[in-house]
Amino acid sequence: MESIKRFLRGPEGSFFLFGPRGTGKSTWLREARQGAIWLDLLDPESQRIYQARPERLRELIAARPEVADVVIDEVQKVPALLDVVHGLVESERPRRFVLTGSSARKLRRGAWNLLAGRLTQAGMHPFMAAELGEAFSLQRALEIGLVPLVWGAADSAQTLRAYASLYLREEVQAEALVRDVGAFARFLEAISFSHGSLLNLAEVARECQVGRKTVEGYLAILEDLLLSFRVPVFTRRAKRHMVAHDKFFYFDAGVYRSLRPAGPLDRPEEIEGMALEGLVAQHLRAWIAYRAARAQLYYWRTKSGSEVDFVVYGPNIFCAIEVKRSGSVGSKDLRALRAFREDYPEASACLLYLGKDRLAINGISCLPCEDFLRELHPDRAELTQ
Repeated sequence: MESIKRFLRGPEGSFFLFGPRGTGKSTWLREARQGAIWLDLLDPESQRIYQARPERLRELIAARPEVADVVIDEVQKVPALLDVVHGLVESERPRRFVLTGSSARKLRRGAWNLLAGRLTQAGMHPFMAAELGEAFSLQRALEIGLVPLVWGAADSAQTLRAYASLYLREEVQAEALVRDVGAFARFLEAISFSHGSLLNLAEVARECQVGRKTVEGYLAILEDLLLSFRVPVFTRRAKRHMVAHDKFFYFDAGVYRSLRPAGPLDRPEEIEGMALEGLVAQHLRAWIAYRAARAQLYYWRTKSGSEVDFVVYGPNIFCAIEVKRSGSVGSKDLRALRAFREDYPEASACLLYLGKDRLAINGISCLPCEDFLRELHPDRAELTQ
């Protein structure tokens, strides 16, 4: 696949770069840090050498005094290197370090807390539609997602099917994160029914036939591996009784589709509706991260059942977004957005749907979802323009 320019703008100094496997961290860094000293800890031999003797990193760097940049790829594989990096960052001749990771779990020990105060953090997300340009297809994104490893594969469907197995084999099982890998695999499927919905851990535990505490631990692993995220309810200046549960999302619509069991009793339009909502969620999350604008992603739902899918709130933005898997839209589809605007007249609002026309109904913008995603760029200040 030809090189695609990503929207991530890395910090000038040393930083952590987090992102799930296959999102393009290494590819981006090879462009952004050309000529850097590179340590790839996915290589079994390198991993073995530096696990046995982490201080070898000092010797590797000392041999190339003219090189200012050092990249350590998948640093969670050898957490002991953090102590060495911390010493080098504090040295008289500091280098610029970039430490990539697809898991934060093993980094919380050792020098993590000290380094986290010295190094900034950045995140790499799946492709945004605007990064792909004309190559973007909404239908393909809903089917296989936007993980670069999958999107650019010769057999995208097969690569997507193998993606979850990669994590089970190389992260969960190899690192002994859980005792019962089979139960964790069942959990991955069971929690897929919560994608785009309120997260009820008791129901997930019943489905997996394990205890609630076990499910809480599994969810923490999923989040530490950057495979999922939660969206909290928006409660600022709430004028109505609001629900308390977060919404759950897998980090990519394709990963959700690959893990969501489907049978004769499952309606395809329901599964695709959740995939569409997740696709919008991952775009909004990436847009917020790449702009570094301190905005947050929420949703809004009252106890009476009125719900707005997303609320983006920050110092210079306040926008409510509803997503509909429908080719047409009418006034009744805007009830929740109108209720939200009654409580928050300062907010802008838009509804995304699968039609082709841009509409304005009762002062609310109704936009084709594909157009919205294609035009969503970190340099864009407004979401409803």
